[in-house]
Amino acid sequence: MALEANAIMLAVDDLDRSKRFYTDLGCAVDQDYPNFVRLSMGDRSSMLALYPRESAAQDAGVSSEGTGYRGVSFHYLVASKDAVDQVIRDAVDAGGEIVRKPEAAQWGYFGYFSDPDGYLWKVAASS
Repeated sequence: MALEANAIMLAVDDLDRSKRFYTDLGCAVDQDYPNFVRLSMGDRSSMLALYPRESAAQDAGVSSEGTGYRGVSFHYLVASKDAVDQVIRDAVDAGGEIVRKPEAAQWGYFGYFSDPDGYLWKVAASS
C-alpha cells in the first residue's frame, strides 16, 4: 500500500485569521466549527485542516512550544513565472509575508511566502 496524504493539518495561533488567509487565497470552507476548520484546496489537492495550536498539540500528546523552521514546507506548482508572481502577491495581500522573493533557477522560477503562522509555501514553475 502506498502512503497518501489526503489531509494536511496545521496548528494555528488564531483560527479565524488563518481561515480568512486561506479563503482569501481561494480555498473553500467545507466544515467550520469553533475549534476546527476544514478547507478544500481544489479537486487535485488534499484537504487542509486548521486547529488551534494548543488543541493540536494536545491531540498529538506533545508540547505546543516551538519556533523557527518547522522542517516542512508546502509546494504549489503553477504553469508560469507570471503565475508564481501572482500567487505570491495574492498571499501578501491576504496577510502572508514574502520569505524569498521569486527568482530564476536552473530548472525554472520560484519564491516562498509564509502564512500568518509562519508555515512556508514554495510557489514554483518549471522551465
